[in-house]
Amino acid sequence: MSHVAYELGTQPACWERAAELAPARRAVLPRPGERTAIVGCGTSYYMAQAAAVLREEAGQGETDAFPASEFPRHRRYDRVLALTRSGTTTEVLDLLAGLRDAGVPTTAVIGDPATPVATLADDVVVLDFADERSVVQTRFATTALTLLRAHAGTHSAAAVADARTALAEPLPAGLDTAGQFTFLGRGWSVGLAHEAALKMREASLSWAESYPAMEYRHGPVSVSGPGTVTWSLDEAPAGLAEQVRATGSHWVAGRLDPLAELVRVHRLALAVASLRQLDPDAPRHLTRSVILTAGEEAVR
Repeated sequence: MSHVAYELGTQPACWERAAELAPARRAVLPRPGERTAIVGCGTSYYMAQAAAVLREEAGQGETDAFPASEFPRHRRYDRVLALTRSGTTTEVLDLLAGLRDAGVPTTAVIGDPATPVATLADDVVVLDFADERSVVQTRFATTALTLLRAHAGTHSAAAVADARTALAEPLPAGLDTAGQFTFLGRGWSVGLAHEAALKMREASLSWAESYPAMEYRHGPVSVSGPGTVTWSLDEAPAGLAEQVRATGSHWVAGRLDPLAELVRVHRLALAVASLRQLDPDAPRHLTRSVILTAGEEAVR
């Protein structure tokens, strides 16, 4: 069994632990009313997008999400929350160092406390039980988002139950031979759709795209057709399923909690990788963390 296959299967248990941890870490996570920015890179950035929407929808305060490299340093925030599994990513470390010098309160949600980020952030939340050996992120990302869902009061035991269903039920037939995948979301699940497409690209080298569901009508639907898959991680707008099916694309309707739907996509990415005889633990051109030294990328 690959590392990523093992790790994606442990997600329900990790989510339960994160939900239990959230109350004890309330003081260092964004407080109601704080103007907050959530930052990350790659998968962590997409989790930041989802968390930002959830926090605002819960009435917790204005919340933005940025890639760490694109953070607008001229803006004022009451707190910046960084999501970083490795704690070594160059862009995150550079941003936290700059925010520390500027006196902006920061919190980092990390997988490994023995990393530089722990000395740069004012506070840390350690999810070492969800850390991973794999390059491709699954459980750390979804566990970090579960922590923030619980903190915002939007997590429920039903999401964990749905994740177990996502791991147990067979995937729809024929998806693993498709030539192109499109993932759709609404609200907070738009970030999950972006992450679903990234996972398909990373693990299986698939042609994968992602869009807000309503935006899919405005041009991208033109890529739909026989041999493609269009997967809605959330409730689809009225009429969209019929329009997609009319193109000949295989429509998959999300019926579980959107985060559990992402777990189903994790399984699909591994299934496609297996069919193509790819090693999901060694994705092409990728490393576990992006570390830049003297203008060059170092492997970590």
